[in-house]
Amino acid sequence: MTAIRTERLRKSYGDLEALAGLSLSVDEGELFGLLGPNGAGKSTTIGILTGQLRPDDGEVSVLGSDPTVDPVETRRRVGILPERESPPSFLTPREYFEFVGTVRGVDDETREERVAEWADRLSFAERLDTLSTDLSRGQQQKVMIVGAFLHEPDLVFIDEPLANLDPIVQERTKRYFESYAADGNTLFFSTHHVEVAEEICTRVGIVSGGELIAERDPRALDGGDSLLDAFLANVDVPESSVDEALAPAGR
Repeated sequence: MTAIRTERLRKSYGDLEALAGLSLSVDEGELFGLLGPNGAGKSTTIGILTGQLRPDDGEVSVLGSDPTVDPVETRRRVGILPERESPPSFLTPREYFEFVGTVRGVDDETREERVAEWADRLSFAERLDTLSTDLSRGQQQKVMIVGAFLHEPDLVFIDEPLANLDPIVQERTKRYFESYAADGNTLFFSTHHVEVAEEICTRVGIVSGGELIAERDPRALDGGDSLLDAFLANVDVPESSVDEALAPAGR
């Protein structure tokens, strides 16, 4: 079944056209990546899909409902991890998870079990009672990942999934993403790192100028063709953007 569908989405900010008729479809159980340079419309797309922004035109469906009509219901059913969001500085991770669990309707016992599993997976059990303001950016990212998955939603949106994570935690996180999708859940990633899209995603949509211009299955590409080749062939970007796309995701 289809988890996400957009038809001819358009969104402008004054004279800046962020989306210029974006159409895409994502099936349940996919690890879908939206790959493109900065300014391609990726964050705007996630904002619309999660009911945080209204499009100027076009149609959108997320888990069978329209987030522009009932954004609260959409956000209730999905998990969201923006790229630069941090946990409240005045709360410890444990207190933050208690808050998220209450909002998401997760009972105390289930919440504690899930937090313990995640703290072990991401290696930050010793930081659960540290004020978030005293955590490193990488540790804060771990807290936000847990918050997005704590209620085990059917669909999770993640902007730059591996940002600020060390290599070991990156590998554990990628394995979790794969197992999560194998259970029939859907993950929608936004990234400008080709390596991240290639390693994580089962399908990648290449976006530029607010339009979906190509789609690839990274695991079906042969040795003579790569996702980077497809990216460079379809996107006209300056040399600096190419360097950024090739940079390690955890920097």
